[in-house]
Amino acid sequence: MRTVRSWFRDTTGGLPKSFWYLWTGTLINRLGSFVLVFLAIYLTQERHFSASQAGLVIGMWGVGGAVGTTIGGTLTDRWGRRPTLLTAQIGAAALMVALGLARPLWAVALGALLLGAFAEMARPAFGAMMVDVVPEKDRLRAFSLNYWAINLGFACAAVLAGVAAQAGYLLLFLVDAATTLITALIIFARVGETRSVPTGPVVKGAGAPAGALRTILTDRVFLLFVTLNLFAALVFLQHISMLPIAMGDSGLSPATYGSVIALNGVLIVIGQLFVPKLIKGRSRSHVLALAALVMGAGFGLTAFADAAWLYGLTVLIWTVGEMLNSPSNATLIAELSPGALRGRYQGVFSLSWQIAGAAAPILGGLVREHVGNTALWLGCAAIGAAMAVAHLLSGPARERRAAQLRGPVAPVRPVTLVRPPAPEAGEPAPAEPARTSS
Repeated sequence: MRTVRSWFRDTTGGLPKSFWYLWTGTLINRLGSFVLVFLAIYLTQERHFSASQAGLVIGMWGVGGAVGTTIGGTLTDRWGRRPTLLTAQIGAAALMVALGLARPLWAVALGALLLGAFAEMARPAFGAMMVDVVPEKDRLRAFSLNYWAINLGFACAAVLAGVAAQAGYLLLFLVDAATTLITALIIFARVGETRSVPTGPVVKGAGAPAGALRTILTDRVFLLFVTLNLFAALVFLQHISMLPIAMGDSGLSPATYGSVIALNGVLIVIGQLFVPKLIKGRSRSHVLALAALVMGAGFGLTAFADAAWLYGLTVLIWTVGEMLNSPSNATLIAELSPGALRGRYQGVFSLSWQIAGAAAPILGGLVREHVGNTALWLGCAAIGAAMAVAHLLSGPARERRAAQLRGPVAPVRPVTLVRPPAPEAGEPAPAEPARTSS
């Protein structure tokens, strides 16, 4: 029992209150994150759109998200983290209801575009807030805890959404909107503005917000990292677009898809809190390479799945890769982001997810339609292998850049104690100097 208490204290102790309010908002919001999980099924089975039309709508969500993260990153640095986050969440809640009420294809596509923009506008602000309030030494734990909350909510949402959909798909949109508003209320009531004037070293003009775009576009180390994340996201997001369609082709119901995909969240809830200790002190490049291999293998095995338990096994495999990837990714992007441009760096990194959100369903649908289901999933495995090699090759440059942004660490100089000469007769002895540990 003492060992469990010690582990719990080491995992959760010492983090600031602001982090826990952000964590709580994340959990509540994810408990109601029904829509995106079931959007492909909703569009094809409830709205009777074709697979290509469904892919177009999901792609419009991604396009909106790309615009939203770009705007959100700039507003986060210039306007502030808190107002950007609140505006995005209130707008997303309203548009969630509007999307649930939309009927024609053009209205659904427009609603998805605008919802994606507002929903993803919050991502840079939230990421910058997390980095602002959590000290560097605690970020691995903090990001792992936040990712744990995301997936605890996701695991519950995937199961609950399958049940709620039977009562009507509109309920999914209403609950999602309500939890988004509750999260906004928590931020409004309990979390203040976290933006501050940076005092760290200036690297490549990073301290000058006026040159933000030029700074980012010339930061090759950062852009390569973003590109690798883009390919990872193209693979990972197939579980939202093509996986439910593949399971439907195998004769499995939406409720079965909900239960299978919930395994992703369940495994992360059970195991994610142990990941920081598992990877602490290990090379992040090696961890990211292993994560890419495992994730690619999991999606690749989907090519041979034809029953619920086989699909479940593939989900468990790629989830292990996701668990290894997430905390290493989060801490690395925090260290590669100069303080004055933290929101915009977070926005550009989030942009890779939004581009993938737009491209993944379209590319996945095209590959599946013209080359076949097997080629789609084996292609995911090949991308994972290529990413693993790229992480190993680019890792040293990333670590050098992170060390450069942290600034030089003053060397510790040993203190040499010099014994004073013995006093002459009649002279008082000097006090012994205080001992200083080196």
